[in-house]
Amino acid sequence: MKTIKYNELRRRYQLDGAEKTVTHLSEALASGDLKADDFSIRDLAEGLIPDGHQWVRELDPCSGHGMTVTEAFEGVDATAFLNISGQIVYSKILEAYNQEAFAVSKMIATIPTRLDGEKLPGVTGIADKSFEVAPGMSYPHVGFGEDYIETPSTTKHGFIVPVTKEAIFFDRTHLILSRAAEVGEVLALNKEKRILDTVLGVSNTYKWKGEQFNTYYSNGSDPWLNTKSGNALSDLSNVDTAENLLANILDPNTKEPVLIEPNAVLVMPKKRHTAHRIFYATKYSNTSDDYTMTAPNPFGHYKVVASRLALRRLIASGVAETAANDYWFLGNFRKAFAYMENWPITVTHSAAGSEADFNQDIIIRFKASERGTPAVLNPRYVVKCTA
Repeated sequence: MKTIKYNELRRRYQLDGAEKTVTHLSEALASGDLKADDFSIRDLAEGLIPDGHQWVRELDPCSGHGMTVTEAFEGVDATAFLNISGQIVYSKILEAYNQEAFAVSKMIATIPTRLDGEKLPGVTGIADKSFEVAPGMSYPHVGFGEDYIETPSTTKHGFIVPVTKEAIFFDRTHLILSRAAEVGEVLALNKEKRILDTVLGVSNTYKWKGEQFNTYYSNGSDPWLNTKSGNALSDLSNVDTAENLLANILDPNTKEPVLIEPNAVLVMPKKRHTAHRIFYATKYSNTSDDYTMTAPNPFGHYKVVASRLALRRLIASGVAETAANDYWFLGNFRKAFAYMENWPITVTHSAAGSEADFNQDIIIRFKASERGTPAVLNPRYVVKCTA
């Protein structure tokens, strides 16, 4: 654990200002030069609040000063303490929020939006009719057809981390940061589950040109065919089958194959080692009666993601566990799905001397929230395979 010089931190805050100091602290926490656990909430208060030692002592009802905590807080400048402690709590929340366990959230695109549900416009593609232009003749004109999708309404999720006077007085920094980590983890878990439900087809939110569609279809008479049964992942032939299925999906406007380079695979934990063996092998050998051919792995560009949460979401949706273990998905997930984000994980703090201070001895509250929703941009860029 590093030794933090709080008086030096206060001096820098006074010289450089709040924004610059918090930015430097944020960079140090992000790089790992400092960790949230290196700090003490009590030492922060004593070092950053003018007469901080006296202020902390007045948190003790037995101090004999006859002054309420609210009165003490209103009489001092606690801005530095609030801003610095807020950045420390935020870093702990963000650390838990971005942990690798929530891998599917990182597979899809994030699109910032200021709207609560959005119509994403586009134009229909131009079919390649190979119009020949004879000498002296006019070039043909092309028309633009309307093409758009509608994304679902966004939802807000968040929690409050309270810091009581006991937490400061008894220096329960670990408890505060543990609560902050729990908040980050729960918010990320909720987001990951919502994204998984969309990617897996548990929630079908694709609305194209005013009409609602499922994400995955399995019959030739359906709008598109991107589900293949009887294709559990076991060897290269199964990947070939999935890629061929993807290659046969046509753009609904041009009737040409959808132009896509599949680059990722989502599998259940049971198939993790099988997927690694198939996609991460450096070379493949094929032996016939007359010769042996060795070639580079044609699928080496794929990223493999195995998700325990994906399995649990399938089972929760009613898929039997035995069958769910053989579900796998291949395609370009960033083109197929997106998270429509009003704002990312954000942490704000309450002002000093609030009503919660008087009623509950809560000196500061840190509120963490994020708002967004997963959306299907184009289901034709991903295929689902089952046993």
